[in-house]
Amino acid sequence: MPPSRPGTEVPVGTRSPAPDLARGVMLLAIAVAHVPALLAHWGTGAPDRAALFAGTLLAEDQARLMFVLLFGYGVGQILRRETGRGADWPDIRSLLRRRGLVLLLIGFVHTLLLPLDIVAVYGAALLLAAPLARARTATLAWVGAVALVPGVLLVSAPAVALAQAGVPPTIAHLMADGPVAHVADNLQWTWPLETLVSVVSVLPAMVLGIGASRLRVLEEPARHRTLLVRAAVLLTAFSLAGRLPHTLVVTGIWPVEASAPLHAFSALHVLAGHAGGVAAAALVGLWALRPTDGPFATAVIALGRRSLTFYLFQSVVFVALFYPFTLDLADDLGAAAGLGVSAALWAVSLLLAEWMRRTGRRGPAETLLRRLTARPWSLPAGR
Repeated sequence: MPPSRPGTEVPVGTRSPAPDLARGVMLLAIAVAHVPALLAHWGTGAPDRAALFAGTLLAEDQARLMFVLLFGYGVGQILRRETGRGADWPDIRSLLRRRGLVLLLIGFVHTLLLPLDIVAVYGAALLLAAPLARARTATLAWVGAVALVPGVLLVSAPAVALAQAGVPPTIAHLMADGPVAHVADNLQWTWPLETLVSVVSVLPAMVLGIGASRLRVLEEPARHRTLLVRAAVLLTAFSLAGRLPHTLVVTGIWPVEASAPLHAFSALHVLAGHAGGVAAAALVGLWALRPTDGPFATAVIALGRRSLTFYLFQSVVFVALFYPFTLDLADDLGAAAGLGVSAALWAVSLLLAEWMRRTGRRGPAETLLRRLTARPWSLPAGR
């Protein structure tokens, strides 16, 4: 497909900027959450401790949940769009499952590059739970409630167990010395099972996103201003309060060694991350009530429209920066420098996304996903 004329976005129809703003902001949080997991150490100086404190409190186990919420929101948007075009449910379900399969394959390839993937889990969730897209709201609530406790424990319990076993809280010690060994190490036979089990951890935020899309909360923020303000204030307060104990433990401000409080703090950290993800989306919805035609907001929207492309781009940059067979910076940077890397990567992503917007280019990952999930060509009549 040739690019559109310079200075124009690829036609996407009439759409509110809020979902794309949220996806663009989310990529900064994802980078902040991922970089500490790639460093060999976090440093002991005041700047490093401050950076680790901020990242743990505001991004770790929260950025991913905002990502999942927006994924569920997008599923609801697809259902509404296709229904408006006159598609029946079997065709829509088939579209969602094709999309899930493609996401699963993209996630698998991404995992070979960097073992910090969530895309494959999205794909598996969509393959297994596509009918939830049109389930009754009460059913969504029940699914989310039932999956919440096991989903939280699946994320929180292994982290505490590894910490108590003395395993470093990063993957730097697992990094291979060469690219072939790197891919071989990431090609784990347990990957299908781990991906399947991880579906439980994304279901609560996914069904919440589907439910929110039915209310068009992000597409019509003015109509939901009161709801957005309440969600932003109350859920931010709950998130900060719930995530503070684990943050104090991780940064060494509050030394705790007993198993029970460590597990409780870690679980509360993940649970409050759900609230924080919703609060962050609400804040972006309120942002969308203001003019969004300025250069910064325009660039964030452009980035959000290419969020899959730049999520994968982050991983390419991380491998280029931190692995032994590339620049090997994992041993040289602390948490403060890592936070700087995250911010710089997001800034570069903004510039690239804005350039793509100006030149009328879609994100290559979005283009691939669109083409592979499109309805197969039908044979002419009589063939």
